[in-house]
Amino acid sequence: MAGEVLRQRTLSALVLAVPVLFCVAAGRPYFDVMVAVGAAIMVWEWFRLCSSAFPLLEAIAAGISILAALGLTGFDEAGYGLLVLAAGSVLVAALSRGRWWFSAAPFYIGLPSVSLVWLRGDPALGLETVLWLLAVVWMSDIGAYAVGRSIGGPKLAVRLSPKKTWAGLLGAMASAGAAGAATAAVMALASVWPLALVSAGLGAAAQAGDLFESFAKRRFGVKDTSSLIPGHGGLLDRVDALIVVAALTALISVLGGGSMLAWI
Repeated sequence: MAGEVLRQRTLSALVLAVPVLFCVAAGRPYFDVMVAVGAAIMVWEWFRLCSSAFPLLEAIAAGISILAALGLTGFDEAGYGLLVLAAGSVLVAALSRGRWWFSAAPFYIGLPSVSLVWLRGDPALGLETVLWLLAVVWMSDIGAYAVGRSIGGPKLAVRLSPKKTWAGLLGAMASAGAAGAATAAVMALASVWPLALVSAGLGAAAQAGDLFESFAKRRFGVKDTSSLIPGHGGLLDRVDALIVVAALTALISVLGGGSMLAWI
């Protein structure tokens, strides 16, 4: 059974990777459309996760605010896009009478979506930045799974995710760091260590994103956010790590005045 699940997960990942990498390489409008479609799917999954009776009106309000924010970001108005997300969150809170799990959707899904479009829109290093991010997240996931399964040991957060171990976290950080070092080498940066260390930190953040969604699913008694992707569950199950890493990278980039690849 375990071998069959692994085979199914691997095949699904490979099938998904091809269109994702094509859209990343193609840039606008393909990448923006891909992110928008993904955001719409995640909104559906999020509200499906949070309530057995699907709250259609709240989901529509959240979805419209996110798509509007993405449209503004596509026209280099990410700041206004964030304001739209804030307004969307307030509107969803009003419609749902303060159910904060609902009102979190515009930011939990919208903020990383806007971050990805903003990062890819950098004319100098947008492509390299997003490819590096994907490599960090994917390697973090692979490292956590491989090391955690092979070594085992003390659990990381039993209440949130019983299978995750400290060894898996270290494996995630080491693998993400290796992805950063490889990126630095390919880009011929002055030193591989700064990007490797930042990537290792992002690898830890990726695992935190995974833990948060595990917490949300346990909170609502749901195994997967949907059955959209064979072997993985829903899209949110597949990108829970990317959600955190994308938003964090965008924040650091804003504070640093541009893509991290330019000043690390």
